[in-house]
Amino acid sequence: MQIRKAMFQKEQHDFLSGIVEMDEVYIGGKPRKGKKYDSDDDKPKRGRGTTKAPVIGIVERKENGKVSAKAVAKDKLKGKNLRAFVREKVNVAKSKLMTDEYKGYSGMSRLLPHEVIKHAFSYVDGDIHTNTIESFWALLKRGMFGQFHSVSRRHLQKYVDEFCYRYNNRGNANAFGLTIYRALGVRHAGEFA
Repeated sequence: MQIRKAMFQKEQHDFLSGIVEMDEVYIGGKPRKGKKYDSDDDKPKRGRGTTKAPVIGIVERKENGKVSAKAVAKDKLKGKNLRAFVREKVNVAKSKLMTDEYKGYSGMSRLLPHEVIKHAFSYVDGDIHTNTIESFWALLKRGMFGQFHSVSRRHLQKYVDEFCYRYNNRGNANAFGLTIYRALGVRHAGEFA
């Protein structure tokens, strides 16, 4: 847990800028293969109708772009909360936002330029897409199911922080040394050779 604490996102507070993509994902267990349900109402719902834990995220669309994500309660997926997350993580004066058509994103154009991709029609329309954040969600979900198998809601944010830290340091050849220095509380990781 000390290593996971060293990957805590609050320590990594650089504003994102440029073209940024925002999306939400739902983390939770998969239904068992071959499980039978008495009715369609008993089947697990997908998307926003699910009982899984929601996570919102935002990523820079550039080489070695950074990502930030946060586990939230389902009632925090409203426009005002999503706008507060953008104000907290993004330099709105130097950014342009790409999202899907979820209604919670509808007021984003008050903060910064905002483009919407309508997934019912296409997933890419020129430069308008959310493929970068979807790629991060794929890494996060694969890690949750393949590496950790089960994560409680209580500790979900710690795991989300870990995956953000890994993503944000993917081009850093000294990421291991940096992580150990942070876990030990040493301030100058640049001395690590």
